[in-house]
Amino acid sequence: MVTLGLATLLVTGLLVAKIAQFFKLPSVTGYILAGILIGPSGFNVINSHTIGSNLDHFTQIALMLISFGIGEHVELKKLREHLRTVAWISLCEAVGAFVLVCTAVFAGIYFGGLGSDGGSVRDQIAIAILLGSVGLATAPAATLLVIREVKASGSFTASLLAIIAIDNGLAIMIFGFAISIAHHFTGQSGDPFSIVLLLGFVDIGQSLLLGIFTGLFLDIVLKRLKNQGEMMTAGLSLLLLCAELARFLDLSSLLAGMAAGFILVNRAERDVRIFRALNSFEPPIYVLFFTLAGTHIDVRTLGAAGILGSVYFLARITGKVTGVAVGARLSDAPQPVLRYLGFGLMPQAGVAIGLIFLISSDPALIPHAAVITPVVLTGVFLSELIGPWAVRFAVVHAGEAHGVNEELEKNKDGNGSVPPKEELHLRSAEGVEILPWTWDKLSPQIPSKGVVVFGAAHHATVAGLARFATIFANFYRCLPMAVRTVQPGADIPQKLFQKELEEVASMGYPLATEIVPDTSVASGIVAGVEYNDAKMVVLGYPLHGTKSSFQEILETVAGNVNCPVVVVRFFGQLHTERILVPVVSRDALDEVYPVIMALDMIGEHQVELLYLLHSEEPESVVQASLARMNDWVEERAGMVDLSVKVLTTDARVEAILQEAEDFDLVVMGASRSMAIKKFFFGSLADTVAKKLQKPMLIVYLPDNL
Repeated sequence: MVTLGLATLLVTGLLVAKIAQFFKLPSVTGYILAGILIGPSGFNVINSHTIGSNLDHFTQIALMLISFGIGEHVELKKLREHLRTVAWISLCEAVGAFVLVCTAVFAGIYFGGLGSDGGSVRDQIAIAILLGSVGLATAPAATLLVIREVKASGSFTASLLAIIAIDNGLAIMIFGFAISIAHHFTGQSGDPFSIVLLLGFVDIGQSLLLGIFTGLFLDIVLKRLKNQGEMMTAGLSLLLLCAELARFLDLSSLLAGMAAGFILVNRAERDVRIFRALNSFEPPIYVLFFTLAGTHIDVRTLGAAGILGSVYFLARITGKVTGVAVGARLSDAPQPVLRYLGFGLMPQAGVAIGLIFLISSDPALIPHAAVITPVVLTGVFLSELIGPWAVRFAVVHAGEAHGVNEELEKNKDGNGSVPPKEELHLRSAEGVEILPWTWDKLSPQIPSKGVVVFGAAHHATVAGLARFATIFANFYRCLPMAVRTVQPGADIPQKLFQKELEEVASMGYPLATEIVPDTSVASGIVAGVEYNDAKMVVLGYPLHGTKSSFQEILETVAGNVNCPVVVVRFFGQLHTERILVPVVSRDALDEVYPVIMALDMIGEHQVELLYLLHSEEPESVVQASLARMNDWVEERAGMVDLSVKVLTTDARVEAILQEAEDFDLVVMGASRSMAIKKFFFGSLADTVAKKLQKPMLIVYLPDNL
């Protein structure tokens, strides 16, 4: 049952997160919604009866990873640069959020009866204090994601990250005091209040010491490991041992984890590879963590607790924004910090959810958890709904979102990715643009030695197909030939080849034409190839919005001709000056090289050979591959001006798409493998063609070449 529960949480969380992303919502919102969907409020697949507490250990792992990641951002070297600003703002916004949340929550429970089940005033005070401590926490993951997306950097961004790290550290420490005070108010601790506070300081100190020793031990162990997998295994095992030891000693595992991360990032060597290694382990754990949190929300029982959650959310945001304004004025912070930094503290997720899990696991506080859990999760849901937008607003208006301007410039220059609507336009007949021929006119060989056949697919691309066919005909010393298949007995228009004739004539070539009466387009092209000694066939990929059984045509033509078949995929303006040639083997390079030579014969081109290797290949293999590629280029010295780049990657398609941003045309080879083989093993070139936002040539060689 536990395995089924894990699978259900992962699959549902991922699917709903994808739907949330479609509506521009953060993934964590999707995870929580998924939990609500499969929890007691929805289909009731995951509940206390089906899985009990069997998944609690995943919660502990997630909490340790979150707290350890927070420690990475408390780097003293960076804090010194903004120490006065960070100190004042952290103090003021923490006090503001704590006081306002405590006051608003207590007023809502005491005067409004929100979320209360009739508990005593002492119970209500305990709930208010616990919620006040949880309200301090901010979501570092959501903020970091936005900052990375917009490539934000500068004093404002550095201050924001430092304050978030300190914020969560304060939240964890104050939460420890709040737990002790809650125990005192609920009669679970008979010690005087002064002793409770003293014991709170002792617990915090011991938790920090445990984390410091864990961090030092991690540093010693990790220095002796080089493999990322070993680092992840050793690091995770030590962190989990630290968490279990903290639980055994009744200390704060969150505070210990943060201290361990703090020690590692502030060591003189500053070896942070462990943070990067653990990044690959985090995603499924976070999906489980947040989706499981969503299952704890029972919408049917929210009632006044949901309203109290809104009060908690508004009080928290007001306290933080007001506290930032006060702290910024006291520290004479720059105007962008005063105006916008408060918005950057709106997100709340991981740490807050972790704290309410700790409350739920405390037997003495289970009655309070019934009120606190829905309140905090309501606040988290609202925070994650608008929080990421608020962070983006803050860094953009602070003038540090460098990626926003870069992306605008890329789109203006035709580089980088374009919005979906514009992409569809550039793949359509209206978006494809064949610029007039500007190279010198070519010199045809008369008499010619065969033809290069091309089949016209659409009026918007026929000139482009004629151009490539003429370029290849120039290389093979033959003529371009336009082949049209018409239904037997059909009337033939007078100017059937007008566009092709004009394009080829502008390049200095005559055009041969062939009309083949046939019911099948593919059979007509094959017949034109067989009767005219074709050296190559050029086909056009269908444009967006056109109906075509292109794949069937391609397979029929490629399977029945004994010459190369080149498929042209158009996208926007057609340029060929800068050419990228991705390859994964020397054989693939030999396949596409004639096409590169043909393009280079019409004028000087910039050509880069991108040789892709597996990411785990050692540096010696990378250097040897680069040397072999350079030797291959030198053997063809004087033919084409080529540069070579060797790239290691785990995702070939993504690597090609990223590299292609700086080029006008991509040329790749593809296998003529049978459909069943493609189904199982796929085709790199075909996959790139579907995603690439550049013109592309795909070369299919016959098996006997």
